[in-house]
This record gives sequence, structure tokens and C-alpha cells, in this order.
Amino acid sequence: MTSHERISRILDKQPVDRIGIYEHFWSDTHAKWAAQGHIGIDEVLELHFDHDIIGTVPLDIKLDLDFKDEIVAETDETITIKDGNGAILKRHKLHDTTPEHVDFTVKEAEDWYKANKKLFAEDRRIHFERYRERRALARKHDKYFTLNGANVFECIHPVCGHENMLVGMALEPEWIKDMANQYADLLIDMMKTLFDKEGLPDALWFYEDMGFKNKPFMSPDMYCEMIQPSHKKTIEFAHSLGLKVIMHSCGYIEPLLPHMIDAGIDCLQVIEIKAGMDLLKLHKLYGDKIAFMGGIDVRKLYTNDKAVIDEELESKIPIVMQGNNFIVHSDHSIPNTVDYETYQYFIKKSLELGTY
Repeated sequence: MTSHERISRILDKQPVDRIGIYEHFWSDTHAKWAAQGHIGIDEVLELHFDHDIIGTVPLDIKLDLDFKDEIVAETDETITIKDGNGAILKRHKLHDTTPEHVDFTVKEAEDWYKANKKLFAEDRRIHFERYRERRALARKHDKYFTLNGANVFECIHPVCGHENMLVGMALEPEWIKDMANQYADLLIDMMKTLFDKEGLPDALWFYEDMGFKNKPFMSPDMYCEMIQPSHKKTIEFAHSLGLKVIMHSCGYIEPLLPHMIDAGIDCLQVIEIKAGMDLLKLHKLYGDKIAFMGGIDVRKLYTNDKAVIDEELESKIPIVMQGNNFIVHSDHSIPNTVDYETYQYFIKKSLELGTY
């Protein structure tokens, strides 16, 4: 069975030969393993580890395409930049991490209506060559090919920040609904242009980090009022073309999941254990409705201890592989504290346990 066939069947919850395999890595993990001689610095990780999925991020959604990043401040360890969204963000130079939010040009509805005039679909927002090359690579190796990128929640907060966004949900819901709807339309318009010129992927992979530790960023009612309509719009577009939808969300989003399923998602990824998510519980509750990717505690891999990894995998894979709807993946990305040999063992053990 090819990777393309395998993932297609898993997302349809049909019998397969084994569970799927995929992973994300921090860039400094790749750099470390390359420096150690395990992998080429430009080598494709999905092919090196024989993953089942190859994806790409071909759409540029920043507010102002013409804005060149401005350095606001810099130290030996950090750099603070103002970007094309009008956001001022502090990033570490020495290791990969999410940026610290410093300030935002867009803080309320009035700011948004001034700033959004440049936000429309145009060809220069679309990386046609990147998409074409990755699609061809996936087809050459019989991999499942996904178009990856932000959906509306993950489009909005880089513009105004989580705090302004969430206050807006409470006090100016029409503003947030307008932002979500405009981004949904933008994504659909760009995908139509891309697909007309370059052909379809197999699925859309949307990033939507809608939770933090033990809580989602919003109530289910707020999700249903302000975010779900745009999720439905983008997912219905995908389904109209015969494409599956994988939705990623870091953080605790269990209260939102029934409504995400109602919006039409086909697979939930990443199922972050340290945020409070429970793969076994979710699989029991919703395994007849969607597929799952993730839910393997990456902290167990930090230990580089085979016995610890065995315990984690043995407690989960034999259960969640029932239903033919599981793709193994850590509950986040692989950091450079994980040894190359450890990750190889993780793959080997997962496949031993996950072969039908």
C-alpha cells in the first residue's frame, strides 16, 4: 500500500496495512542532526524518515505585502521586528520558539478597517513554484500531499494579538466576525487561483491554535458565533472539491471539538497532552466521526529513554489504531533535545505496534 493510499483510507476510516506516520520538526533540530552527520542540511525530512505525508505552505496572508520588516531592537539573543501585519514581535536568535507579542497596530475595529484595504487576493500572494515542486515530489514518491496554512483564527491573532482579539470577541463580536469572514474569502479566492493553475492537493491542512493549558481561548458559544461560520465556509469549499480537511490546534480545545466536527473537519491534529488533551478519551468519544493525528507526549521523547517511549506508545497505539483512523505524530514538534537515534526508534516502535 502506498502512502497516498494509506492516508486516504485512514481519513476515510477504512482498513489499512498500518497506522500512518508523520512529524513536524523545529528547524534547529534539523540543523543539529545535520551537523552530527545524520542527515543533509537540505535533505527532505519526509523522505529521509519515509513519512506518509508531504505538505507545503504556499499562501501569503500578511496585511501589507509591500512592507519590509523593520528591526525595532536587537540584542545578542533576541531581535524585535515590526512586520507586514503591523505587529511588533520579539524572537529568540539562538533557538526556535514562538515570538513574544510586544505591540500591534490593529487593536480594535476602527484600526482594522483602516488596515485591511490591502488584504485582497492577488497572484503575488501565491507561491506557485513552491506548490508545484512539492506536489510533484509527493506524486513522484506516492505520498499524500497537503496544502498547509492558517485558517481564520490563526490569520486574525497575528494582526491584533490574542488579547485584543479576545477582548474583541467579548465587546466587538461583529469586528471579529468581519475579520474571520474576510480571511475565509481571501483563502478561498487564493486557493481557487492556485488550483486552477497547478492542480489539486489531496487535503487542506489548517493551523488553528485555539487553546492554551487546560482551557480554549474562547467559549464554545463564542466559537460557534464568530469562528465556526468561517470554518464551515472554508471546509465546505474543500469538500466541494473532494478534499479532506486536517485541522491542527495546539492547546486544550476539547470543549470546541464537537463544534469543529460539526464544521466538517476530517482529522484532528496535534492533541497536546501537556495542555490537558487526552487522546484515548477523544478517540473513544469521536473515533467514529474523525481521524486523529498526534497525541503522543513529546516530553517522553525528551528523555531519550527507550523504556519511557515504549510505555507511552504501548499505552496508546494498540487502542487508537482500532478503527483504522490514526496517524502517529508527537503532540507538538520535535525539539533538538531529542536525539536522532531516539526519533528513529520512535518510528520503528510505532510501526511495530501499529501494523495490522
